[in-house]
Amino acid sequence: METLKTGRFYGQTNQTLHLDFATITDTEYTHDKVDWHYHENAYFTFILDGKVTEGNKKEVYNCNAGSLLFHNWQDPHYNIKPKGYTRGFHIELHEQWFNSLDLYRDNLQGSFAVNNPQIRLLFYKLFKETKTNDNLTPLAAQALTLQVLVKMQGDKENAALSAPPWVKQIKEIINDDVACKFSLAGLSALVNVHPVHLSRDFSKYFNCNLGEYIRALRVAKAFTLIPDKRLSLTEIAMACGFADQSHFLRCFKNYGQQNPTVYRNLFNAC
Repeated sequence: METLKTGRFYGQTNQTLHLDFATITDTEYTHDKVDWHYHENAYFTFILDGKVTEGNKKEVYNCNAGSLLFHNWQDPHYNIKPKGYTRGFHIELHEQWFNSLDLYRDNLQGSFAVNNPQIRLLFYKLFKETKTNDNLTPLAAQALTLQVLVKMQGDKENAALSAPPWVKQIKEIINDDVACKFSLAGLSALVNVHPVHLSRDFSKYFNCNLGEYIRALRVAKAFTLIPDKRLSLTEIAMACGFADQSHFLRCFKNYGQQNPTVYRNLFNAC
């Protein structure tokens, strides 16, 4: 079984940044199928555009744009890419740096999907930072990566809690139709939980309030649509559940620090 060295992925690499803490690559996937293999480092895969299926010994992930996976170095996996353009953004954590973060390293075992929308939004900021690529990029990229690990640690701690059934139910309801016009009363009725209880306890399991969670999901969905130049910003806003383009732009800038056009240009630069 092949072990891929630092910075190597199957496909055409558009950019590689070698930083003190990590190696970051932007790669177009060109192989229809990649057989079982390891990677030298623990790393994240973030799908910027297109689709890819990835399987390991325990699970198979059908990844679309916006999907985020974490792999520890010892886990073999394979990839299958359907026809069409697929692009991935990878952050390989250098072993010495990763091992120095004992708390995070010990809690990030195996391979798994990262579904927290706030973490996925941090990866778009990381992508933007790599395209800025100035003398502050190493500092900014490391700070953003640490934010990712802190949030993942929080998610791991929450997962260890004995969550009531409504937590899984409400996550599925919101994720299935993020553009829906939700209300607290309506969601409470769907999961059979009093509105006061839902409002009070939501942040215990999601690390944000209900409105923040839905807004983050909508912006994350918008990011997946931005590379498609056939869609206007108004069409993207409507597809993601924003009241109008003005509201969409305000929310997007709050999470992305720039307007959608900046990211559209970055996505289509390579």
